[in-house]
Amino acid sequence: MRYSSFFVGTTLLFTVHAQAELVINDSISSTVTPPSQITTPVTPVSDRFQSCLANLRSQAINSGVNASTYDRYTQNLTPDYSVVEKLNYQPEFSTPIWDYLSGLVDDERVRDGQQKIAQYRSVLNQVSQTYGVPAETVVAVWGVESNYGNISGKYPLLQSLGTLSCEGRRQSYFRTEFFAAMRILQRGDLTEEQMKGSWAGAFGHTQFMPSTYERLAVDFDGDGRRDLVSSVPDALASTANFLKKAGWQTGMPWGFEVKIPQGMSVAGESRRNKKPLSYWIAQGLTRADGSTIVQGNLTTTTPAGLMMPAGANGPSFLVFKNFDAIYGYNAAESYALAIAHLSDRLQGAGPFLTPWPTDDAGTSRAERREIQRLLLSKGYDIGEADGLIGDKTRQAIQKEQVRLGLNPTGRAGQQILRVLRNEQAQKMLP
Repeated sequence: MRYSSFFVGTTLLFTVHAQAELVINDSISSTVTPPSQITTPVTPVSDRFQSCLANLRSQAINSGVNASTYDRYTQNLTPDYSVVEKLNYQPEFSTPIWDYLSGLVDDERVRDGQQKIAQYRSVLNQVSQTYGVPAETVVAVWGVESNYGNISGKYPLLQSLGTLSCEGRRQSYFRTEFFAAMRILQRGDLTEEQMKGSWAGAFGHTQFMPSTYERLAVDFDGDGRRDLVSSVPDALASTANFLKKAGWQTGMPWGFEVKIPQGMSVAGESRRNKKPLSYWIAQGLTRADGSTIVQGNLTTTTPAGLMMPAGANGPSFLVFKNFDAIYGYNAAESYALAIAHLSDRLQGAGPFLTPWPTDDAGTSRAERREIQRLLLSKGYDIGEADGLIGDKTRQAIQKEQVRLGLNPTGRAGQQILRVLRNEQAQKMLP
């Protein structure tokens, strides 16, 4: 459903996603403002765009879009070239996985998720019975994708997808999504006003791309429309349907944290390189809490892969087919781990037992807001203390780190939080 994000060593690098800015902005706040990379075309952009739309008309009709539908929604459509900048721009910054997870799986999101589970308990019970996916997993996707519907995107889909269908890379891909969006409107599932989302086309409570919406969205509230924008039951059931179709195994875990015994070779081990649990038991692996590996519906023949997102010195996990199903929602192990961990936290589990291999751990969204308030008190012009660590906040942190003799990373980590807190406390002393 998205473009990829991937790991290099212990650092998570972000490339362009189809709906990624919703997750990133709400967790690590990738709000870098890219330099303009769009040159002024010789042909006026409006003429070129309209010419492109005219050329796409026959393709749209062949894909099932009625001629009248296409004409209606393209007649006054104008391009938004900012989305082409976003497509072409590759952020230079990177963030460690402990920063990524600390913002996505914090006490605030756990608390809000548990409230949503209580609020929609009846619906979630029906969803779980129908699709075999636990309520906590479905709600975890909802929480990570849109912060439970609070951040769903502001870009008009037809405008952004139409622009990307005519400009930039991967035009064929975006044309498929452009036509799918029109077919959704044509069927009457949604209105054009409802179809707003990420710059690259994902929308709704759980951020489906239009083609995924067509394939997997379901009408769970029985009103005759598949509405993942205004209907929470439809969105939750559609998410469960996605996971089921991705191979979710009812009654099985996604995985669990493990201890790797001293001296065990982990060369070549990965999520994909699955082996029977009997193999891992023979190697001396235990769960991180010291309990035995085989519990519940697991058997010694159940295949599992060893995943070490920060290397052998950080938290390690045995993961099963259900982890792969979550991974299918957005092809990034970091993302899947955030969903999996949040689902466990929603069931009452605590943080990972093994610390991340760093002396400067990540911060929650509440702690990031605190850092911003402390910077504002020092006179930095960084805007609102919203927990989103953008350019201005990073630059302010760097200046403070230089002043304090710290490594000027610009990270909103525990180290800078502690120092700023201490300085503020000293100022308050009589």
